[in-house]
Amino acid sequence: MADILKRNKALSVNPLKASQPIGGSLATLGFNRSIPMLHGSQGCTAFAKVFFVRHFREPIPLQSTAMDQGSSVMGADENVREGIRTIAEKSRPALITILTTGLAETQGADVQRNVREFREANPEFADIAVVAVNTPDFTGSVETGYAATLTEIIRALVPDAKDAGTCPGTRKRQVNVLANYTLTPGDLEALRDIFEQFQLRPVFVPDISDSLDGCLTDEDFSPVTIGGTPLSEMTTLGDALATVVIGASLCKAAELLEERTGVPTVSLDHLYGLKANDALISALAEISGRKVPERIERQRSQLQDTMLDTHFMLGQLRIGIAADGDLLGAFVDLVQEMGAEVVTAVTSCNVPLLARIPVASIKIGDLEDMEIIGKTNKVQLVIGNSHAVDTAQRLGVPILRAGFPLFDIIGGYQKTWVGYRGTRQTLFDLANLVINYSHEEIPVYHSIYAQKPANELTELHSSKALSCH
Repeated sequence: MADILKRNKALSVNPLKASQPIGGSLATLGFNRSIPMLHGSQGCTAFAKVFFVRHFREPIPLQSTAMDQGSSVMGADENVREGIRTIAEKSRPALITILTTGLAETQGADVQRNVREFREANPEFADIAVVAVNTPDFTGSVETGYAATLTEIIRALVPDAKDAGTCPGTRKRQVNVLANYTLTPGDLEALRDIFEQFQLRPVFVPDISDSLDGCLTDEDFSPVTIGGTPLSEMTTLGDALATVVIGASLCKAAELLEERTGVPTVSLDHLYGLKANDALISALAEISGRKVPERIERQRSQLQDTMLDTHFMLGQLRIGIAADGDLLGAFVDLVQEMGAEVVTAVTSCNVPLLARIPVASIKIGDLEDMEIIGKTNKVQLVIGNSHAVDTAQRLGVPILRAGFPLFDIIGGYQKTWVGYRGTRQTLFDLANLVINYSHEEIPVYHSIYAQKPANELTELHSSKALSCH
């Protein structure tokens, strides 16, 4: 059990976390024809939009209630009602989420009441789903904001089995998949392929592989998401064979979905590493009643060979990880499976999963804490998002960029980390970082028995030194 080290300073220096409204927006963007609206100032929304645009390199639909000095003091209920009505009139989305910011929460906003008032005053928009979620950015992280928003969307859109007449197993190939914030569009595409090899039809909730995958469309501009999980699919979740939940952060959402539908749940903390993917494949074989396809067995053998090839570089490597809970736990399991040692673990906020992560201690803090602890513990490699690049440079070690946001590389949002193939590539990346960043050079050796003039020995020494560089 890890020793959880709480914050011991009054401010964040080089912050690690992304805020809850960003997590809530990410969950919303995985549904078709949806748009998140942040209840706060225009700056709050602009800041979130910058994160998304730099990470995905795509236009992101995001709206704001544009609170100003007056509404911050006197109340901004009208901003919320008018904002919903304007979006509904102009864009006709399928889903609008109202996500509070720190400003709105401090002001005392009651967005659930605002939504009820909007419904009463505007019955003509009854076909548009509107979900309000409390996501203050002075607490939690992108992980908790994502999980809270997905929970409320399920609460609003998934009908009770008794009322809807659904029955588990009616759709004999459908499997619900609750996907956490760590899964990239590339991850979801790889997972879809794995499920389909077992003749199963996955319904991802949400599905950013269909809305944030960087696909060109015929439309020049859309005020809402194009692609993602259709809201019509939410009414079918009660007919599925099973629900596969990926990520410990989604436990509340999973409990709510099972309570509503009666569909049995298979919970997986992550899909990084051999052991975690074996658990997924075993679950799919049991759900489908089919043997594991030969193609997947071969991919597993390829991963085992890669583990043999890379353990020379990764075994006993001293690693520092800075990430939210789900991603931290995933990487700890992966690198420990390879014999590496996690000597520095830093996360953004305390979540139940931390107590189960097998490291000596976990610091709840920021990237300054990561740098200080990493220097003390002689870290040899860092895993973190793009904000941790400068930290790694000051420590003089390589960094594997992972998490959110990734703004200094192209295509980071699309990388595949999960499955046997994704794990295999991650091990290659880690090993290559270790090899390419090593500056240890073998000094030029001259035998004392060399029968050469002194000037030739000098030239030989110079040429060998140049070849080493």
